[in-house]
Amino acid sequence: MAYSILIVIITILYILLLELSKNTLLGWAVGIILAAALFCIRMFMKKSGKWDVRTAIGAVVILLMLFAVNYKLTSPPVKRISAVTYKNPEQTAVIHVAQGDISGVYNEDHSAEIFAGVPYAKPPVGDLRWKEPQDPDSWAGVRICDTYGPMAMQPRSSELYSSLSQILGTNDYRFSLTDQYRDAMSEDCLYLNVFRPADYSGEPLPVVFFIHGGSLTTGQSYYTEYRGESFAKKDVILVNFAYRLGILGYMANDELAAESVNHTTGDYGLLDQIKALEWVHENIGAFGGDPDNITIAGESAGSSSVQALCVSPLTKGLFVRAIAESSGIAAKKPYHTFRDMSEALVTGDEILKEFGAKNVAELRKIDAEKLITTKTQNSDMCVDGYAIAEQPYLTYEKGENHEQALLNGSNLKEADAFLLSTKATSENYEEILMDILGDYAGEAAELIPPGAVERDKYFIIDPKGDAKGSLNFIYSDAWFSYSHNVWSRYMEAQGRDVYQYFFTKTNPYLSNNHAGEMPYAYGNLFYHPGMYNDSDYELSEIMQTYWTNFAKTGDPNKGSDSSETINIPEWPKWNSEEDKLLEFNDEIKLIDNPYHELNKIIDKYQNE
Repeated sequence: MAYSILIVIITILYILLLELSKNTLLGWAVGIILAAALFCIRMFMKKSGKWDVRTAIGAVVILLMLFAVNYKLTSPPVKRISAVTYKNPEQTAVIHVAQGDISGVYNEDHSAEIFAGVPYAKPPVGDLRWKEPQDPDSWAGVRICDTYGPMAMQPRSSELYSSLSQILGTNDYRFSLTDQYRDAMSEDCLYLNVFRPADYSGEPLPVVFFIHGGSLTTGQSYYTEYRGESFAKKDVILVNFAYRLGILGYMANDELAAESVNHTTGDYGLLDQIKALEWVHENIGAFGGDPDNITIAGESAGSSSVQALCVSPLTKGLFVRAIAESSGIAAKKPYHTFRDMSEALVTGDEILKEFGAKNVAELRKIDAEKLITTKTQNSDMCVDGYAIAEQPYLTYEKGENHEQALLNGSNLKEADAFLLSTKATSENYEEILMDILGDYAGEAAELIPPGAVERDKYFIIDPKGDAKGSLNFIYSDAWFSYSHNVWSRYMEAQGRDVYQYFFTKTNPYLSNNHAGEMPYAYGNLFYHPGMYNDSDYELSEIMQTYWTNFAKTGDPNKGSDSSETINIPEWPKWNSEEDKLLEFNDEIKLIDNPYHELNKIIDKYQNE
C-alpha cells in the first residue's frame, strides 16, 4: 500500500512539473501511462512471486529515468504568437505601405484592427549584425500580418522558473489543459505592430509610438501590457515593436566604428528604434494616422530610450510629444541604461576575449544563442556621436531637445523587486547607500533613517532587515523617480508643458512596483482576470483618458469625448516651486512629492 501511494505521489509531482514547465499534453499522457504500466507490472510480478524490495527500488529508478526522457522529449514547442486568440479571425482591408501591400486581423469584438509582424528593417543577421539597420525589402502580393514577430535575442529563464515566478511573485499563474509553447526568439526581430480603430476612415488620428522596457536586455513588443486595442477604441493608433537587445544591440567596438559609414558603434538597439520611428512617420498615414501628431512613449528602459530619442539629432521632426514612465537619462550621472563610450569599448574588448575571437569577423560567425550567454554588461546606451551627439543633459541645457510637452512619472515601490537579494540593516544601511550617493550617503541616511519606512511585504522571498523599507524608498527615487524630477525641471525651464504623476495603487498582480502602472495606463487589465476589481478598472479608464488626451492635444485634460462623461480630476502642469504630483490611487489627488528633500541630496551628488 505504501509503495502504491509513493508511486501516485511521484506521478502527481511529475505531472505538476510538466504543467509548470509547459510540456505538451502528450508528455502528461506518457507520464500517466508509464505510471500505470508500473502498477500492472507490479501486480503481475507479485502474483508470480518475483516482486521484492530490490525489484521495487529498481522499478522506481527506471520510472524516474523514463520520466526524465519524457520530460526532455515533450518540452514545449517554439512558436510565434498570434495577434488574436479566437479561431478563424477576419482579415482587414488591404493597406499599402512603402514595401508592399499588407492585411491585418480584427480583434475578437471587431473594435480594433491589428497589423502584427510588419518588417521595418532588413533582418540584422550575417554581415548586418552590429550595423545600422537597413531599409526592409519589398514584397509582392499581400503580406498577411496576423502573427507577432519573434522576440529579440535575449537570455531567458526556464519555463519552470517563469511559472514559479508567477506563483510566488505576480500571483498570476493560470493552469491550462491545452498545449503551451515557448515564444519564438530570433536575430531576425525587426518587426512592428500597429493597432488602429476598426474600419476607420475619418480625420487623421494621433499616434503613440511605444518602446518596451527590460533593461535593454530583455522584453518583447507583444507583451500583453503593451498592446493597443484599448487605445484604438479611444481613437489613438498605437505602434510597438522589437529592437536589438543586450550584446547584439549595445556592444561597442572600435573595429565596428571604423567599418560604419557613420562612425557609430554601441547604439544599434537605439538605431533600430529610430528606424522604426522613421518607418512610422513615413507610413502611418496609410493606417489613418497623422505623421505630424506622433507621441513617443516608453516604460523603464523604454522610457530611457524615449529620452534618447528626444536628444538624438536623427529624430528631429519625427514626433512632437513624449510619455515617459519610470526612467530617464538626463541626470549628469545616469544610474542605469547609459554609460561612457570608454567603458563600452572596454566591454567590447572583453567580449572578444570571452568568446576567443580575434576580430569582429570571427565574432559574427558565432551563433547568437551562444553570444547571449555572455557574462559582460552590454545593455547601456552611450554617446556615439551619431545617434547621441553628447551627454543628454547638455542637450537639455541648450534647449535643443525635441519633445514639446511631457507626461511622465513613477511608482511608489520602483526598486523593491531589484533589491530582493539585498539585506539592509542598521549596520550596513549607509554603506549600501554609498553605491548611489557617495559621500552624501550619510546625509540621506539622516533624512531617511533605517527604520523610517516599513519594508514591503509583497515579495515573500525578500530578505529581512530593519532598514530594507528605507533602502527601497531611497533606491526607488535614485534609480527611477529622480530622473523624472530632473526631466521635468528642464522642461519647465524651457517653458514647455510638463505633467508628472505618482502611481500608488495596490493590487495582487504588479501592485505599485516597477511597471505596475502599465496595464492601467494602456487599458490591459482584462488580460489578468481575477487580479483587479472595479476600482482598478475605474482608475484604468481615467488613466487611459489622460494618456490618450495627451497624445491628441498635449494636454491630458482635453481631447476626448470620454473625458466629459467620466470623472477626470484636473491635472495641473507641474512646477518646481510646488513640486506637486498627481497621485493615481482609489482617490486621484495632488500630493507633495515624497522625494522632494531627498532629491536635493541627490542633486548634490550629481553636481559634485
